[in-house]
Amino acid sequence: MLKTRVITATVLLAILLPILFLLPAFYLGLFFLVALIAAAWEWSRMIAPEAKFAAWLYALFCLVIILLLLGMQAVTWQFALLVMAVLFWFFVAPFILAKGMHLSLQKFKPFYSVLGLIILPAAWFALVFLRELGLVFLLSAMALVWVADIGAYFVGKAFGKRKLAAQISPGKSIEGALGGLLLCYLYAFLCVAFLPLGDTLFGAWAIRFGWVPMFVMVTVLTAFSIFGDLFESQLKRLAGVKDSSHLLPGHGGVLDRVDALIPTMPIAALLAGLI
Repeated sequence: MLKTRVITATVLLAILLPILFLLPAFYLGLFFLVALIAAAWEWSRMIAPEAKFAAWLYALFCLVIILLLLGMQAVTWQFALLVMAVLFWFFVAPFILAKGMHLSLQKFKPFYSVLGLIILPAAWFALVFLRELGLVFLLSAMALVWVADIGAYFVGKAFGKRKLAAQISPGKSIEGALGGLLLCYLYAFLCVAFLPLGDTLFGAWAIRFGWVPMFVMVTVLTAFSIFGDLFESQLKRLAGVKDSSHLLPGHGGVLDRVDALIPTMPIAALLAGLI
């Protein structure tokens, strides 16, 4: 299993690193697009596992939405899509998560079907927008999610006692989440201290609004990275599957790898838009 994970990660890095550092930004957007379309395919298969052909149509419809908004150069609609996604994560997702496993996926299938067509394209537009602000700007925002996950894992392993969401993800603890948050504070501080202020979201916020608002922003982004992880875990449990798919051998599916990015990137994009 470990060998398979290492091989898959090596192949992905061999593809991603040249795209990041050697090719124009267009190719990174294309890479993200392929990943988001694969995630849309997985999303459909989880909410309607019996409709295998429909999953391809769902992924195609997700692609059409993105290409249509791009082709129309409808910046207002792209912004509206980001706002709808952020409003969902702030005002609806917490109530869904609070229900735990007391939800009927069959009953809420239409809701999840529409939801995927909002939050997945919104995540793609957010990633592309952040890339337009600079490669370091994008990578530093994405890295916050990974730092939160690493901190939560190791602190949770060492000190975790109180479950964060026992029904949805028994392995996550409150102590782990707090450990991830503290590590994110340190990470953001280091970004401000050692990188040009305009090159990261954290530096730009610190110089524009001050340190306290910057750390509040980090708290929000870290919290919603956890929300994204929990939300996908809840959907998988409702669907009765361990992984969103087997597209990435040893790692599960694409959604399993990007679940925490789906809420945080649109929020980060809107926060970047404020400055």
